[in-house]
Amino acid sequence: MLEKTFYKTFLSRSFNIPVKVTYWDGKTETYGDGDPEVHITLNEPIPIGDIRKNASIALGEGYMDKKIEIDGSIEKLITSAYETANSFFHNNKFIHFLPKQKHDEKESKQDIQSHYDLGNDFYKLWLDKTMTYSCAYFEHPDDDLTTAQINKVHHIINKLNPQPGRTLLDIGCGWGTLMLTAAKEYHLKVTGVTLSQEQYDLVSQRIKDDHLEDVAEVLLVDYRELGDRQWDYVTSVGMFEHVGEENLGQYFKDVAKYLRPNGVALIHGITRQGKGANNGWLNKWIFPGGYVPGLTENIQHMLDAGLQIDDLEPLRRHYQKTTEIWDKNFKMHEAEITKMMDERFVRMWDLYLQACSASFASGNIDVMQFLLSKGPSSRELPMTRGYMLK
Repeated sequence: MLEKTFYKTFLSRSFNIPVKVTYWDGKTETYGDGDPEVHITLNEPIPIGDIRKNASIALGEGYMDKKIEIDGSIEKLITSAYETANSFFHNNKFIHFLPKQKHDEKESKQDIQSHYDLGNDFYKLWLDKTMTYSCAYFEHPDDDLTTAQINKVHHIINKLNPQPGRTLLDIGCGWGTLMLTAAKEYHLKVTGVTLSQEQYDLVSQRIKDDHLEDVAEVLLVDYRELGDRQWDYVTSVGMFEHVGEENLGQYFKDVAKYLRPNGVALIHGITRQGKGANNGWLNKWIFPGGYVPGLTENIQHMLDAGLQIDDLEPLRRHYQKTTEIWDKNFKMHEAEITKMMDERFVRMWDLYLQACSASFASGNIDVMQFLLSKGPSSRELPMTRGYMLK
């Protein structure tokens, strides 16, 4: 009886949309006014102690294990929880535990490989043909994902105002689209860095296939181990979310270290317009060691590293749309992915993608591009922003 009372109180306060809940005893309750937009079925109760320890982990695992079923949009349900002030996402009573996070070089390599080395065949099923696993840039509402990802690559490189023959370092180069575009279309000499063996192998092959050995290299190495080399430009997309709160300051110092005097960097990553935060379920199952820093936290580290800000652009709605397309693509290949992995993995990954969409939709997180100079801001950049929109 106490268990049922706890659940009724817990769920009735967690959403700002009408929700129907069917409990393990077959009884149904509706919370909120109007017709229910989502139907939650609790096939069995999750221990109250687990929810109080960390509701995000307990509920996420409950969905993975089919203890919880959701009929309707998971994105809409999670968005409503983020938008509800006293939901389990915001109430400290339900965030007593967070997984341990270590970020030495060994741990960082393990964390990256646990996510990105799931296999190129897996990612090829639902990413676009450029194999870009970061926020796209939709210049037009009807841009398809491949077009939007290519838009993003050009948007980033154009902001650097790159001059042919100069050098570029891409920290966390992914499957190489940005660095290879910079080499082929902007005539830069490029270096990519990754800790993912799968990414390294594919980028190495792409360099050979495109006969770019003289102007492109990819290194399977921690970005902190590049020695005293310097480049004219540095890009880093979707990287600083992985370095950990305690290493964030050093990350930006390394960006500054690798830039030549008056060099320019474009740093693109997930941040928050409030304080930094992490999510227990995502840390445990999706991004071990992940930490989403706050906007002012990032900016202070940039300034402390001796960098100056040239431009700042939020792209929250672009990432919401990107993750929604990814989830649609993922569902189209659900049968293949189930054979490749298993049903529990599919439920986990679908939850992850829809939770990301919800987090962007609600403004819980944002994604921003920081244009930075090593030296007085914009010394080697045009005086107006029009050049960025080539």
